[in-house]
Amino acid sequence: MTENVRVKALEQIMPATHGADEDIDWQAAEAVWGNRFPADFIAFMGRFGAGSINGEASVLLPLPKPGLQWDPAQMAEETANARRIWEAQGGRAAFDVDPESILAWGVTGGSDILCWLTTDPDPDRWPVLVVGRRTADSFAVYPYGMGEFLYRLCSDEFDVSPVSITFWDGGHLSFVHWRKAQRRWQEGRNPETGEPDPYAGDFAD
Repeated sequence: MTENVRVKALEQIMPATHGADEDIDWQAAEAVWGNRFPADFIAFMGRFGAGSINGEASVLLPLPKPGLQWDPAQMAEETANARRIWEAQGGRAAFDVDPESILAWGVTGGSDILCWLTTDPDPDRWPVLVVGRRTADSFAVYPYGMGEFLYRLCSDEFDVSPVSITFWDGGHLSFVHWRKAQRRWQEGRNPETGEPDPYAGDFAD
C-alpha cells in the first residue's frame, strides 16, 4: 500500500489500532461508480478500513460487503440519501450542481452526510461537501480532500463546526473497524469501547 501523507497525519491523532485493510477491489469499485477514487481514501481503506470514529462518524464502504451481524454502511445508500435531500431542498435552486456529482463517503451521528463533489476529473482535487441536517447551510463545500477534512475535524480546527454535532471535545480519538465493532457486539461488549454492555449481544433468531 502506498503511504499517504494525509492519512499518516490523521493516524498521528487517531491510531489505526482497531482498523483493518479493507482489501477493496478498486477496479470493481471504479466500474460501479464510473470514477477513480482519491488517493487518501484508497490509503484510508488500506490502513483503517470502513468503520466508526469515536462513535460520532462513520466512513463508508465503496462496495457492499456482508456483515457478521448486519451489513455495514456503504456508499450507495448514503449517496442516494444525499441526492434525495438535494432534490427535496430545491435542487439546483438550492445548490447548483449536477446531483450525479454528489458521492457520499461518510455520515455523522447528527445525520449529516459527508460527500465529495466529483466535478473535477482528478479525484485528488475533489472537495468535501457536507449535506448538513442542523448546520448553518444545508450544503457547504470545503476545499479539502477527505483525509484533510477529517484531520481538521478531529483536531477541532474549524472556527464553526461543519457538522451538526459536537464532534471533538479534546479527549481521546478512536477508530473501530466495522467488523471488530460487530464482533464486540456479538460478544456482549460495547462496539465502540469494548467494555461489557448488557444491551449488546447476538439477538438474531
